Amino acid sequence: MKSNAIVKKIVSGKFKNKTLKLPSKTTTRSSKAIVLESFFNTLQFEIIDSTFVELFSGSGSIGLEALSRGAKKVIFMEKDREALKVLKENIAQTDPSACEVYSGDTFSNIATVVKSLQRKNEEAYFYIDPPFSTREGMEDIYDKTIALIASLPSECVKLIIIEHMSTLDIPQNIGAYTIKKSKKFGNTSLTYLYSA
Repeated sequence: MKSNAIVKKIVSGKFKNKTLKLPSKTTTRSSKAIVLESFFNTLQFEIIDSTFVELFSGSGSIGLEALSRGAKKVIFMEKDREALKVLKENIAQTDPSACEVYSGDTFSNIATVVKSLQRKNEEAYFYIDPPFSTREGMEDIYDKTIALIASLPSECVKLIIIEHMSTLDIPQNIGAYTIKKSKKFGNTSLTYLYSA
C-alpha cells in the first residue's frame, strides 16, 4: 500500500480492523467516525440478516461496516471511476459473494436495484449519502435525491437514512415516507425516514 493512501478501519463485527482505502477527497467525502458510530448504535441488531443498499458508495465504508455487523447482502452504487476501483479493492478484503456493485449513475441504476428487490420480495435499508450540493455540478443533487426517495416503492424499504449537510431542510414527508428522527453532527446530519 502506498504510504500516502488514506485509510480507515472497519470498527466492529466479523471484519473488525480490516483496513479500507478511501478515494481522494476531491471525488468523494468519507463519512465521519462519529456519524458511522451513531448510525450503527441505532440499528446494530436490526441490520443482522438484512439487505443493505448504499447509494453514492464511495469507498463502501458504510455498507462494508453493515456487512461486518451481520447484513446478509450489500448493494453498492457508485459512479466515479477512482472510487469504484477503491470500492472493489475494499470488497475483496471482506466477502465479495455477499456484495453487488452497480457502476454508473445512481439515479439511473436505482430502478434496476428496486426491480431486483421486488423480484426477490426483499426489503432493504437504503443509506443515501449524496455529494454535498456545494460541490461544482452538484447544485441540484438534493432535489434529485428527494425525487429518488419519493419514487422508492414502500414494499422494498425497511428504512431510509440520508446523510446530508445540516443546513439542508428535508421535507417532513417525501412520497410515502415520513421523517422519524434527525441527528446533527456539526456540518453533517443523519435523517431517518420510515414509510407512513
